[in-house]
Amino acid sequence: MEISEVRVKLVTNPDERLKAFCSMTLDNEFVVRDIKVIEGTGGFFVAMPSRKMSDHCTTCGGKNHLRAKFCNHCGGKLPENRVRQDNQGRMKLHADIAHPINPQCRKKIQEAIVAAFNEEVEKSKQPDYKPVDMDVDDYNVD
Repeated sequence: MEISEVRVKLVTNPDERLKAFCSMTLDNEFVVRDIKVIEGTGGFFVAMPSRKMSDHCTTCGGKNHLRAKFCNHCGGKLPENRVRQDNQGRMKLHADIAHPINPQCRKKIQEAIVAAFNEEVEKSKQPDYKPVDMDVDDYNVD
């Protein structure tokens, strides 16, 4: 797998831990969007795109986020303790949409994205800097 391109959109609020959103092109054929660069206690790390997990109301079957206390559809009280926990005992509220399946791949992706992030930070210090427009679809699509 070759990481052909990484695009970085810096986040404007410097006080937040979230520093950038990225997209990554693999083998000039496949794009993964909404990758986040986050500043942790040990430096920058990459968070893969994820979605909020949900479940269904036992009364009406309506879909609700796991933190909801009442059903968005019928208003009924939802059971507590319906959230699964991860290996460290934390609530699992999000599920990855795309992610590496081994540590070597994770390292390769993280190094490429953090390097691109650092380059974008340096570019942003120039007076003629123009941020990347992540909403433009100018990937080569046949």
